[in-house]
Amino acid sequence: MKKNLLFLTIFLCASTLLNAQSTTETSSQKFKAFKFDIGIGYATPTNGGGGAVGGFTFTLEPHYRLSDALAIGLRFEGAALGFKDASNNVTISALSSYCATGEYYFSSNGFRPFAGAGLGMFTQQSVTVGSGSSATVTPGQSNFGFFPRLGFETGHFRMSGEYNSVNNGGYIAFKLGFFFGGGKK
Repeated sequence: MKKNLLFLTIFLCASTLLNAQSTTETSSQKFKAFKFDIGIGYATPTNGGGGAVGGFTFTLEPHYRLSDALAIGLRFEGAALGFKDASNNVTISALSSYCATGEYYFSSNGFRPFAGAGLGMFTQQSVTVGSGSSATVTPGQSNFGFFPRLGFETGHFRMSGEYNSVNNGGYIAFKLGFFFGGGKK
């Protein structure tokens, strides 16, 4: 909780300072400064071997545009990934992440491809269910991680793909979503 509060405080302070730019600079921007992304998608583990089953992800991401081409933000994401081993044991891993992000937009037209990256804390917990219906819970641990991403926005629709690299592996996520705010002025 303290980490979340720290990230939120840093984000709010940075956006307040950046908003104090000259009015001539901000008036030349085509897009509104604040936007809020919501996304859902498919996630697949990168270290599951032949037993990787896949899963899903859900993302909330507030952004502040420094310019039409550059945005900074915070990503709050949850992902559930499934694995199945040779003994038919099923493991479900739940991951949550809190990351600082940055995105660069290559166009200021209606179709806006972008590249971005983020880094922050990833927490993982898992439950393994054996063939005899016995369950083993592995308590959560937090690790530092990062992710590069590519995607595009058109209108208020957003599509992206990213590779989340954490400690001993990670996951690839493909997301569809939309955003509030951040449209053309």
